Amino acid sequence: MNTVSAPELYTPAPGWSGRDDGPGRAHARWHSVISSATMSADAADATTATTGEAPSALPQAGVALLGFASDEGVARNGGRQGAAAGPDALRSALSSLAIHHPRALYDAGTITTQGEDLESAHVALSAHVARLRQAGNLVIVLGGGHETAFGSHRGAYQAADRQPLQIINLDAHFDLRTATRATSGTPFKQIADLIHADHPQTPAAFDYTVLGISRPNNTAVLFETAAELGVRVVEDTSLLDSPAGAAAIAADAAATSTAPIHLSIDLDVLPAAEAPGVSAPAGLGVPFTHIRAMALAIAATGRLALVDIVELNPTYDIDSRTARLAARLIEDIVATHLMATSHQEF
Repeated sequence: MNTVSAPELYTPAPGWSGRDDGPGRAHARWHSVISSATMSADAADATTATTGEAPSALPQAGVALLGFASDEGVARNGGRQGAAAGPDALRSALSSLAIHHPRALYDAGTITTQGEDLESAHVALSAHVARLRQAGNLVIVLGGGHETAFGSHRGAYQAADRQPLQIINLDAHFDLRTATRATSGTPFKQIADLIHADHPQTPAAFDYTVLGISRPNNTAVLFETAAELGVRVVEDTSLLDSPAGAAAIAADAAATSTAPIHLSIDLDVLPAAEAPGVSAPAGLGVPFTHIRAMALAIAATGRLALVDIVELNPTYDIDSRTARLAARLIEDIVATHLMATSHQEF
């Protein structure tokens, strides 16, 4: 099968490096155990990306990282750009974190939006996510703006034979805008339209919960759209009025479906003092302790299929503070999910 000449759209996994305390699993860190999972030529055809390389063998299902280097959705939404550098910053922050489980970790490379062509990048992202999910991996997409969520969700949805996933978004914003083209503010409305087109007789097929909504940062129209779509909402003030344990209970209560879960985490849900390196810093925000508690409660269900970590903007980060928080969140989600699925396939 011939490949399309657009090698810049898909980049194979970079080399990882980090702290080295010695050989063997007793000294394992992310950089010492993660393997490359290069996309094959047929996947490259399907996504207009090519490396000309054979796929790396995946001897067992595990956890696969996939970068989505994109600023175009943020730019279209009028936000400050820089999130395209997020995947590399997240890899760097993860690299020296210690590993305490034996499951396989893969880096499947990065999809990069070329110029203003977000749509082609979304096609590539969907195809790569679908392929990784079909191989049995938990897929963690490193954004990129929140436009990431549409392409990644569509891939997981396709891999699930177009059966709906449950979506839980930790975010200050609904991202339910209606627009003539995709932006970082439209992904969940795009997903709703996709699912309703396939399941027109089942309005509840779009199963979307947002935890951390900032009322002053979402217009009345967005609240109305959320209500029309049956979106479950917990505002930031409600979370702040409760301890982290109560936030975890709220997240667990949201994850009552039996469907696989798409967990999307927009780092702008965190207070700006904790997470300065984001596309849209929060004036209030939900503390990391609460966000972590909610994410781990969702991971503990054992139903995670897809995780997005989005809106990291290294240009505005301070001492990699935001990247380090995000990396800790990824590591803890992975460890919790693997513990929950240690006796089952995912």
